[in-house]
Amino acid sequence: MAIEMKINYKKQGKRNLASGRRFEAKTRADLESNGWIVSKWQNNVNLKEGRLIPAKQGRFRKTSTGFPDFIAFRISDNSGIHKYYEVIGVEVKSNGYLTPEEKAKCDWLLRNNIFSKILIASKSKKRGEIIYKEYGDV
Repeated sequence: MAIEMKINYKKQGKRNLASGRRFEAKTRADLESNGWIVSKWQNNVNLKEGRLIPAKQGRFRKTSTGFPDFIAFRISDNSGIHKYYEVIGVEVKSNGYLTPEEKAKCDWLLRNNIFSKILIASKSKKRGEIIYKEYGDV
């Protein structure tokens, strides 16, 4: 006789959200420790109109849902009188997989020179380790 376990979807959803937020915070701290200046990206891509739009708050969340999660920059060349900055987008995904819509948004952002590259941050099999893959290599 098997015991049936009911899944409390509300509780599981809260756990997943909290886990995702912790991983985002950890990723941000890791990037900052590697010399990047990191900020939350407050825009999204409207693929139908082909332009950037302000990110809207999620239906159940008070935070905005921009894509990608972060914008990060650092000085890439400081020689001479000019400083050159590297500007990247960082999308945080626990499993490392993007949906087809997210892939289309990445393509649009790179094609329109919004970012020089987009990194996908994901969890490693080794506890506490973060893996960064450049979009296109994923």
